[in-house]
Amino acid sequence: MAAINVITTPSLDGKRRAFVLAEDGIGHYPEFRAFFTDIFDLARVGLQRPGYLAAPSGTQYALVFTGRSGEPFPTGVEIYALVPALEPLDEEMVDRDLWEILRWMIGGVGGEWTLADLDATGRLYRLPAAVS
Repeated sequence: MAAINVITTPSLDGKRRAFVLAEDGIGHYPEFRAFFTDIFDLARVGLQRPGYLAAPSGTQYALVFTGRSGEPFPTGVEIYALVPALEPLDEEMVDRDLWEILRWMIGGVGGEWTLADLDATGRLYRLPAAVS
């Protein structure tokens, strides 16, 4: 498994946030919410700032956590690639990075859903990032 690293706030000079993924129900298993809350100190930080990751490609990603009235925080996450402002987004690279971010998350959450299950699902659906 390639390394996903939690990083401090990167420089955003000359960069843009390119939206790549949204999940509005990370609380469907409480372990997912707990994972993100622990990793990014969300009980203290809340909505003040995104969490940031560096992926195997070297691309950095902002994780913007969302909330809904009446539900435990966070309720969702939006993922943005931090890319040079005028450069096109390399979608194949993003797919590989997102797969590794998903593997990082599943490995960190633990429980019944394992990395082997995730990888088997990726192969079943013939996801290029999962079979390479």
